[in-house]
Amino acid sequence: MAPSSEGLFQRVYDVVFQIPRGQVATYGQVARIVGPACDARRVGWALASLGNRKDVPPVPWQRVVGSGGRIRLPGNEQRALLEREGIVFDERGRIDMEWFGWEGPSHAP
Repeated sequence: MAPSSEGLFQRVYDVVFQIPRGQVATYGQVARIVGPACDARRVGWALASLGNRKDVPPVPWQRVVGSGGRIRLPGNEQRALLEREGIVFDERGRIDMEWFGWEGPSHAP
């Protein structure tokens, strides 16, 4: 991982840690919260790098989904993890983002 990516990836992980159990956020939403120099693709790269990272506590990567509540990864692992958290998929395999979508970090005191 490039040194310049290290700080950005950590900021992505910090945001993903805030997504509560039973809720999801999109890659784009996480990128907007992280801020400048981050986009949905970089969020994906950060989460994809987790398999190679031993220096980061377990990140709830499964809570980040594609726009429209779609799982972007092949296989059923992400869906199974989300279903264990109580997230329901419709007949097209999508998550109702109005019901299960995270509104973002709370800035309440």
